[in-house]
Amino acid sequence: MAVAARFRSTLPIFHRLLRSDSLPSHTPRATLHRTLLCPELSRKYSTSLKKDENVKVPLALFGGSGNYASALYLAAVKGNALDKVESELLDLVQASKNSQLFSQFTKDLSVPAETRVKAINEICGQAKFSDLTKNFLVILAENGRLRHIESIAKRFVELTMAHKGEVKAIVTSVIPLPSQEEKELKETLQEIIGQGKQVKLEQKIDPSILGGLVVEFEQKVFDMSIKTRARQMERFLREPINFGSL
Repeated sequence: MAVAARFRSTLPIFHRLLRSDSLPSHTPRATLHRTLLCPELSRKYSTSLKKDENVKVPLALFGGSGNYASALYLAAVKGNALDKVESELLDLVQASKNSQLFSQFTKDLSVPAETRVKAINEICGQAKFSDLTKNFLVILAENGRLRHIESIAKRFVELTMAHKGEVKAIVTSVIPLPSQEEKELKETLQEIIGQGKQVKLEQKIDPSILGGLVVEFEQKVFDMSIKTRARQMERFLREPINFGSL
């Protein structure tokens, strides 16, 4: 992704910030209160949502990551920026995976909040992120929640998919499915799920299943792998035979 290249150019900033013991007194500070969850985010964006009380999250998410994702979703819908915010969050997650330095930075709570905020502002400026995404990431930096960015992004994607009427189906196989088989499987799942929702197929490769398929969607699992069949056969063969019933 393009942001990955732009992110690499900011690495010297990290080295400089992490080496510094303190920041200048004029360094701007966000005025949000630090909490374990995100009431400050809800307060910041809820005022703009009062005029449109019909804006609701399509899924009930729980926990800290779910709360942050839900608050960001409401703000993104109101700002008509759902796709852009989703793309920017996923770009940042990918950049974190590509940079060990940034990954360590987000997880290190010993880094002062001022340093985290300054670094996030620098990164968002370099990546040309929207103000909505930047402000959200600043809140995470202030509250020491950057280490949860991947889980927050994952929950946010769940909300955007529900918003669009999309259902993610994960198909695990030993080798990638041929395009025709993938198409037929997608059509079959679409029939099962029904009209009004669109199947988004995601393939995963796992040689340990030995063969067959494992299909997961909407909290359902269809395990048709050779590995599972072999285990079932093994259990059957280990069961004692009751000759009295013959």
